[in-house]
Amino acid sequence: MLRLCACIIAVTFLCGAALGQPAEKPAFGVADVHSSPKTNLAAVRGPFYTSGRYELRFATMVDMIRMAYNIDPERVTGGPTWLELDRFDIFAKTPEKSTAESRKLMLQSLLAERFKLAIHNDNRPMPAWGITAKNPHLKETDGDGESGCKFSVENAPSGPPAGGGPIQLPTLVYACKNVTMAAFAESILNAPGAQQYFNNRLAVDQTGLKGAYDFTLRYTPKVPAGFATTGEQTSIFDAVEKQLGLKLEMTTAPMPTIVVDGVNRKPTENSAEALKSFGPQPTEFDVASLKPSAPNAPPAQPDIKNGRLYLPGISLQNLVMVAWDINGTEFLVNAPKWLNDDKYDILAKAPEGVAIGDLTPNRNTVPINIDALRVMLRSLIAERFQMTVHTEDRPMEAYTLVANKPKLKKADPTSRTRWQEGPAPDSKGDKNANQSLGRMVTCQNVTMAHFAEMLPGIAPGYLRTNVVDATGLEGGYDFTFSFSPMGALRAAQTARPPAERGPGAESTEDASDPSGALSLFDALNKQLGLKLETVKRPVQVLVIDKIERKPVEN
Repeated sequence: MLRLCACIIAVTFLCGAALGQPAEKPAFGVADVHSSPKTNLAAVRGPFYTSGRYELRFATMVDMIRMAYNIDPERVTGGPTWLELDRFDIFAKTPEKSTAESRKLMLQSLLAERFKLAIHNDNRPMPAWGITAKNPHLKETDGDGESGCKFSVENAPSGPPAGGGPIQLPTLVYACKNVTMAAFAESILNAPGAQQYFNNRLAVDQTGLKGAYDFTLRYTPKVPAGFATTGEQTSIFDAVEKQLGLKLEMTTAPMPTIVVDGVNRKPTENSAEALKSFGPQPTEFDVASLKPSAPNAPPAQPDIKNGRLYLPGISLQNLVMVAWDINGTEFLVNAPKWLNDDKYDILAKAPEGVAIGDLTPNRNTVPINIDALRVMLRSLIAERFQMTVHTEDRPMEAYTLVANKPKLKKADPTSRTRWQEGPAPDSKGDKNANQSLGRMVTCQNVTMAHFAEMLPGIAPGYLRTNVVDATGLEGGYDFTFSFSPMGALRAAQTARPPAERGPGAESTEDASDPSGALSLFDALNKQLGLKLETVKRPVQVLVIDKIERKPVEN
């Protein structure tokens, strides 16, 4: 009997030990991990997935952690200085029947294996927008249908205003069904245009309301001062208060966070199998229709899904600029005058295994696999318009960053290198006192060399070429500056009588305006003591050698 009891105890212990062990996380079948190529406009793209192929491009370590663990990037804390600076590409193959959730676990496994990522969970106070129940008038849901929020646009303008007239404001509609207040707080920052108001600060539910609700929020995009508009402007703050009876207020709230304890800057080497598993992607669409747009056709929205592309009413000039990644018409040489007049509708299907759209886009990612798309668009243009091109370097206007009278604060050398829209996370201010300054940018532990690299991505409306650092300043700095978007500055300039206009209406280095609008150049000089000087440097341009106006028939 004693022996039987001992056997039972032993078997029970062994079974319990086996059951108590954590299940092994799924892993990619094979993965190629490498540094992303250099680009002036770096932004994470993806993940894209189809037919067992997973792609993630230009992702920082923070990007990869927030995707793998389904957490807002603002809640990833700790880690080394490069966590939001270095970017990586991942190409991977998945086992059969993978899901979006299982691929997150696969990414967790990859980060632990290839980067030796070590993390732990914590709860820390963070600046946030608190959603409170002022005088709620919400309809409780009947529980039918799926839970979630959908976006649509009402009163969308049919095109740019004639003769530079006032802009017609569209109404952004965010319709939610069977949604709790906690879920609403988590999702509201992904509502289109919400980042313009929230400055990337998270929202937290402080309503105390239980249950789920059906409601619709209608608001307009945030428009900097200086823009003439038609239609009533409704901020997202006013919409939440007047339409839902709730209120958004700045607060500090404890939030779950992920703390990075350790991570390697360089991933482990790719295996021989990975190096031969991901060759060049297809260069042509499986099938493509290209035809002239109907005269006076109403504007329509592009539609780019997993493997399908629909581009209505796109000019051949814009198509060429997208396909060759050209940031301005000055970089397109020998373009015929009709290139911008002719417009086309394109309907195309990508080959099997090529995803050109993200199925779950959000505020933190570019939802179009533009790198894969560009190659196929080039082939389409070359085939249908018999177009041949070449690239060459030509001297063009560019900028060098110099120190005038620097007004910069030395950074904590252990803090992350980063830039973000809006004020610093610990700042009490949430917006510019001067509404003409529609852009506020905060940099943390940024060297002047890094700042010069970042500037074209921060202000692409002003800077179309790379910027070279010649400040001579060493080390990292913390600073915040505000300026007016190019469109707002020009709108303010053109709204004034011609006799009162400064050089900003025509000049590249747009000057400030009496209305309070401030150019990037003046903002850097006045607020930071830095200056962008104009120089001539060799810049790559695309030269059109040959192009036929009439496309080859489908």
